[in-house]
Amino acid sequence: MPGKAPCKLGVLVSGSGTNLQAIIDSIEAGQINASICCVISNKADAYALTRAKSHGIPVVIHENKGFTDRQGYDAVTVEILREYGVELVILAGFMRILSETMVNAFPNAIMNIHPALLPAFPGLHAQQQALNYGVRYTGCTVHFVDGGTDTGPIIMQSVVQVEQDDTEDSLSARIQKAEHRTFPAAIKLYVDGKIKVEGRQVRII
Repeated sequence: MPGKAPCKLGVLVSGSGTNLQAIIDSIEAGQINASICCVISNKADAYALTRAKSHGIPVVIHENKGFTDRQGYDAVTVEILREYGVELVILAGFMRILSETMVNAFPNAIMNIHPALLPAFPGLHAQQQALNYGVRYTGCTVHFVDGGTDTGPIIMQSVVQVEQDDTEDSLSARIQKAEHRTFPAAIKLYVDGKIKVEGRQVRII
C-alpha cells in the first residue's frame, strides 16, 4: 500500500522566518508528512525568503502596496495558495490581520502561533504585556485563525516560566525556543488527521 501523500503547506511570512526554519527542519527530518509548496511574503526583504530559497521552496513576494483593503489583498493571496494546491496555511510571523475572505477560503485550515498563553495577552507585544502584568508563567499558543485577533480555537500550548530579571528580549528568546518545538508538533497533529474541531474545542483524536 502506498503511503499517504504529503500534506501541502503554504507558509505566509513577513520577517526572519525562524519558525519557518523549524518547520522545514522537521519536514526534512521526516517528522512531518508534509511539503511546503510555497512561501508568500508581504515584505520583499524578509529573510524568510532566503531560507525558503536555500531549500528549493518556491517563493512569492506579495506586497501590500496597490491594495486599498484587506479583502482585495487576501483575495489574491487565496488565488496564489489555490494555484499551488495548498491544503493547510501556516502563519509564521505574518504581520497582517486576515480578512474573512482568507478565513472563509480555508476554514479551520489556517494555523498561527502567538507568543503568549491565549486568551491572555493577545495582539502585539505579548511578551511585554506579560511582564507588565507580572505573571509567573507565559508561553506560546498554536491556534486556528478565525475572524478575530488571536481568538481562534486553541490547538496546543507550551508554558515558559518568567524569571524575575527577564526583559522583553530575554523572555521572547525563551518563548521562541518553545515555538520552534510547538508549531511543528501542532502541524504534525493536523497532517496525521488527529485534530477534530468542535466549536471552540480542538479534540486530539
